Amino acid sequence: MPTTLEVGKKLVELCRQGKHLEAVNTLYSPNIVSIEVRGDATMPARMEGIEAIRGKNQWWLDNHETHSSEITGPFPHHDRFITFMKYDVTSKTGPFTGKRMTFQEAGLYTVKDGKIVQEEFFYDMPG
Repeated sequence: MPTTLEVGKKLVELCRQGKHLEAVNTLYSPNIVSIEVRGDATMPARMEGIEAIRGKNQWWLDNHETHSSEITGPFPHHDRFITFMKYDVTSKTGPFTGKRMTFQEAGLYTVKDGKIVQEEFFYDMPG
């Protein structure tokens, strides 16, 4: 069974390659919990289950043009690790349609039995 550090390194490697859905499909628990800073009726801040998280990731890929992204880490601590991400994207929908923006976020991941069971994101964005 992979260690927390091994899971974190694989997540970072896949994200650097732009393989976000592969990361979800191979590293996440079927009962994954994802917690964002904010949410709304169509995309709640707290989502549970692998299908919901796949959908959230697909929505992001479909609705943003990514010009560049960087991810650093993982920084492990027992059963958790943190990554730091920086994105340069243009939104394709919503109130920021056509606007290019750069933002940073930290992700805190909890690992159990070799799978990511929870992800929490920390960031400050307009909206």
